[in-house]
Amino acid sequence: MKALRNIQSRVRSWFSTALFTNSLWGVVSNVLQNILFSVFFIVLARQYSTEDFAQYVIANTVYGFILGFSTLGLGHWFIRELVNTEDKKTLTDKFFKIQLYSGLFFYLVNTLMSYSLYDSQLVRNLSVLIGINIIFDNIINVIKYINIARLEQRKTFVILTIEAFLKFLLACVLFVYPVPVLYLSFFLILLRLVTLNLFLRYGSSKDVSLPQILRIIVPWKELKSLLASNWSFIIIGSISVIYWRIGSILVSKVLDLEAVANYEISFKLFSIAYLLPVIVASTVYPMLLNAYKENLQAMRKVYHNAFIAFMAYGLISYTFIYSFADMIVPWLFSDKYAGTPQYCKEMFLSILIFPTLFLQANVMITMKLEKLDMLCNIVSLVLNVSLCFIGFSIDKSLTVVNLAIFISFIAFHMIQDWVLWKRGVSGWKEVSGFYLVSAALVFGYQYLNNMMNPFVLFAGFWILLLSVGWIFYSRWTKKQKMEFSVSQS
Repeated sequence: MKALRNIQSRVRSWFSTALFTNSLWGVVSNVLQNILFSVFFIVLARQYSTEDFAQYVIANTVYGFILGFSTLGLGHWFIRELVNTEDKKTLTDKFFKIQLYSGLFFYLVNTLMSYSLYDSQLVRNLSVLIGINIIFDNIINVIKYINIARLEQRKTFVILTIEAFLKFLLACVLFVYPVPVLYLSFFLILLRLVTLNLFLRYGSSKDVSLPQILRIIVPWKELKSLLASNWSFIIIGSISVIYWRIGSILVSKVLDLEAVANYEISFKLFSIAYLLPVIVASTVYPMLLNAYKENLQAMRKVYHNAFIAFMAYGLISYTFIYSFADMIVPWLFSDKYAGTPQYCKEMFLSILIFPTLFLQANVMITMKLEKLDMLCNIVSLVLNVSLCFIGFSIDKSLTVVNLAIFISFIAFHMIQDWVLWKRGVSGWKEVSGFYLVSAALVFGYQYLNNMMNPFVLFAGFWILLLSVGWIFYSRWTKKQKMEFSVSQS
């Protein structure tokens, strides 16, 4: 009992210090970045015609789709190895070289894909320019992974905030001078080059340089062995990005350019919402690794604390959008996107599942169950695409894509629940409670929304819910202390 108490004390202490520090930087940076990036995105949507904006979105979609492959999905593997290996320098140098080669190769794939799928010369030209980001991103991502492993995300957040501010300044130029979208993309590449240099000089503690990366030799046999032994990570990393971008590509090929713009605006707001749990999860992941080294009980403690917070965040995000999307979207993007709020609400159904799904994926990878996680990803992606094709045969609308994503997420989450239950990480009470409580709160909120002022409902609903939650938590904590006192005596 004393040993267990010491483990819990250490986990709690580490959780409260490292998680708080890194998450605080993440939250502050996330707010600043998203405000600045959102202003940039909003200005583009308002200043360019729907056709030009949609074609810019399509080029970015192709780039984002290929980016899911270019990293080879080795991020989690690299973090895990960096935490456990003694020779960190050799591992890091080789991983840099692999990512650089991969970025160059997939840049060519990006160009070929854009020319194969789309006839628009503007889309093709934009893809050639925007695709250069694949090379830059691969190098930057390595430094991000290093900072995550060292719990030094502050460096990453500072640099990305600087980049967001520079993009904001570029957007301001559009109010003064109407820059063609192709030229805008060129200036964005220059800004990304500035970001890359900041990461190399500051974000990596000056221990990384491009000449150093180029001098490193990675034998072909070693590369093949690495990919062969970690192919599950490649699939997981690819699917995590493809999952969203496949929807954009299907919309661009099946529906019109207006639908492309509506989907991208909805996804933009969704991406603002999901970045926060992703940032927090990136801090929790090394903690899960270190807690798991102690024992399963220590990891369960970290996992369950994070799960409650992630679930609450998903519910808050959904209820906020459900109440205020009709006001926020036209105000931000102009009245030409007055029909977008409907699709935005549909897409935000997935925020109810995504935060805890992402957390549970990290738990599975911590337990070296990446192959099971890979199967979950594959099943979910296949279900998503299948539901899209079936739905399009009935109704060609964005609703089909949004519901397909939501249903496939639920299936993904349920498979994870079963795996974690079998491994002793969670119990059926927690699993069933998550779905029953979430469903009751969502349906109840939707029902009340038809009868009450949205401001009054949102504030009153969450004040009441948080108050009840605090009472139950206080009673549970008191009960735990009493049980511990009895066991000690």
